[in-house]
Amino acid sequence: MGTLDEWRYCPRCGEAIEKRDGQAVCGTCGFRAYANSVPGVEAVIVDRAGRVLLGRRTIEPALGRWDFPGGFLDENEEPLDGLRREIREETGLEIETRAFVGIYLEPYDGRTVLCLTWRAAPSGGVERAGDDLSELHWFDRDELPIAELAFAHYERALSDALRDEHA
Repeated sequence: MGTLDEWRYCPRCGEAIEKRDGQAVCGTCGFRAYANSVPGVEAVIVDRAGRVLLGRRTIEPALGRWDFPGGFLDENEEPLDGLRREIREETGLEIETRAFVGIYLEPYDGRTVLCLTWRAAPSGGVERAGDDLSELHWFDRDELPIAELAFAHYERALSDALRDEHA
C-alpha cells in the first residue's frame, strides 16, 4: 500500500481528488500531493570495544525486535541535527558521526522511508532507553541478532557499516 492509496478527498477543500503518476490532484482548488519517500535517519553506533548498540522496539511495526537508534526528520531539520536529536531521545547518548554508510529504502507502515544511515560512536550522555525503545543492548559483532532485526535493510546496513569501519 502506498501513501496516497487511501486518499479520496482533498484535505484542503474536501472535493474528490484524482490520482495519477504518484500524485493526488484536486481539480477544484489545485491542491497537489506527491507519494514521496519519508526521510529518516539512523545510526550504527559502535563503541571502543567494537560492540554495536541496538534497542528493542516498543511500537509497531516490528514491536519487540531490535532496532537501530534513529527516527524521522522534522520538517526543515538538517539530517545530522535530526540524527543527534533522535539518538538523544532514544538512548540518552551524544554521538560523534564517523562515516556516512548509505541510503536504504524501507517499507514502513504504508509508506516508504528513505533511510539515511551513519556509523557513529558514543561521545557522552547517560545511556538509557527512551522514546520508542524499551531496552538497549551492546552486541559483540559475532552475537548480533540478525534474525530478530526490525527491518529488512538492517543486515545490509550493518555489513556496510562494519565493513567500512576501518577504511
